[in-house]
Amino acid sequence: MPHVSRSPWLKAALPLLASLSLAMPGLAQPTVGSSNTATADPPVSRPHTTPCAVQLFSNFQFADFSPKPFTYTPAASCPGPWAKVVLEADFSCTAGRQFDRTAQIAIGHVNVYFGTTSEPSSAVSPTWHVERDLTDYSPLFRAAQAGDVNLGNLVNSTFTGILSGSARLLFYPPSHSEPAPRTADVVLPMASAPGGAVLLQTTADVLAPTFSLPANVEGAFLDVITQSQSSDEFWFTCVPDDVANELFSCGGTAFREAEVTIDGQPAGLAPVYPWIFTGGIDPLLWRPIPGVQTLNFLPYRVDLTPFAGVLSNGQPHQVGLSVFNSNHYFQVTGSLLLYLDHGASHVTGAVTQNTLGSGPHPSVQENLATATDGTITGTVNTKAQRDFAISGYVNTSHGRVDTTILQQVGFSNDQRFVNSATQFVQNITQKTDLLSVTTQTGQHGAVTIAQKTFSYPLTLDINFTVNADGSAAQTTTSDQKFQSQQAQVGHGFPFLGVVSNEVASSDTLLFDASGNLTGFQNRNGSQSYFAQSTNGDCYSRSIASASGVLTSVTDGKGCFGGNH
Repeated sequence: MPHVSRSPWLKAALPLLASLSLAMPGLAQPTVGSSNTATADPPVSRPHTTPCAVQLFSNFQFADFSPKPFTYTPAASCPGPWAKVVLEADFSCTAGRQFDRTAQIAIGHVNVYFGTTSEPSSAVSPTWHVERDLTDYSPLFRAAQAGDVNLGNLVNSTFTGILSGSARLLFYPPSHSEPAPRTADVVLPMASAPGGAVLLQTTADVLAPTFSLPANVEGAFLDVITQSQSSDEFWFTCVPDDVANELFSCGGTAFREAEVTIDGQPAGLAPVYPWIFTGGIDPLLWRPIPGVQTLNFLPYRVDLTPFAGVLSNGQPHQVGLSVFNSNHYFQVTGSLLLYLDHGASHVTGAVTQNTLGSGPHPSVQENLATATDGTITGTVNTKAQRDFAISGYVNTSHGRVDTTILQQVGFSNDQRFVNSATQFVQNITQKTDLLSVTTQTGQHGAVTIAQKTFSYPLTLDINFTVNADGSAAQTTTSDQKFQSQQAQVGHGFPFLGVVSNEVASSDTLLFDASGNLTGFQNRNGSQSYFAQSTNGDCYSRSIASASGVLTSVTDGKGCFGGNH
């Protein structure tokens, strides 16, 4: 029976585990009774060493659509390697009227932050804080280079909110008890655009740079973020083109998927998360508690290690990223992370199996009926399933390493409609489930197994009713989750980490007969965040709000002895 050992870099496929593995810093608790933006998200865990801070930019104002440049200079007193690298950013918007805006930060064209902003109101100037663990991107920070912030914003007599922001990097030195982890040796951007992101209008649009890579790649990963924008902002409400007009919905069906290719051949995929921004559907739903990851998107990491031998063959290689069914449009970014064989200048290998087809084949079932008075009722259901295996090997200085990735992705979007002269109902139940198992077999039969599961449930109900006097009400309820479980079996104890993040909100908007907003009722929101790993770390926070004011904060529920 083969013995089990941990690959020194396979853990890169499980970034959650690293984020739970060190001390939790002091938690800044949201203020009960406040209308300021509030989340239950945890801060990035930190080592116990004292960090060196590098300010990227301070008090930048964003009142136009020009990217703001800055210069990154490494801290001389913290040359690396580092036990942890953390990005901290703080944003605010002056009170008034303003849209939600997309924010990106890039260093050397590599995207290090991607999110959206919190909308203000006439009485509230929101502030918010975001963090991202960038330890895996350590080689990016060894040399001085240019960076930029891409946060386009329109300010005029109508849209008066001015956005401001500051950001810094914290570098934590290693210690005997908290050593520097193995990180990527090379980090490469997929695009040289501001913020590291580009627009993809249709399925045919592909972000496809060509790289000349080192000849000793033994592990490769692509971090992917796909943000829906414009006509695709609410892609999860979309229906087939033939019924889009009569159902007052966007077209292109309710299925989207990010696809990765190498030299034009399918190499992996990334499910698209249904983020809802703070201006989405009903802005009052997200004040003061925004949707899941709205302010701080998490990248999905695609494991390209079966292609390591191919990428090391000394030839240029094109890595492609596209969004299936993109329908004007998606903004996407990608970062290529390479792990090198330090004992060899050149490795060889090949892909031995690849059953990932050229594209998904979603099925749509329409069951709609039109009554004699013109009322449309019925359902539109969209489903997709992907099951594939990709295998490859690489001959390294420490022997041959075989990698096999087995992945299953299931998607469903079920919508129910009522469309009459006095009522419009659109009820959506959507779910994406992903199971991925990576097996590596090394010299002497050593085996490492990593498994990750993701689930993205979304329930969204919209009911607009016109009363006899011409007044109207729109009731919206949303329940959105991000659930993941990641594990690795290797030398020593098995390792497991779980995350559950849920935001639920509801509101009824009231309109007079002329269509003017007159008020709201039954407005409330909540977020519950729970994370735990087998090394003893645990974090739990639940917050709730009513009528735009934070009403409660509960810490430590489900964690023995509280957060730690």
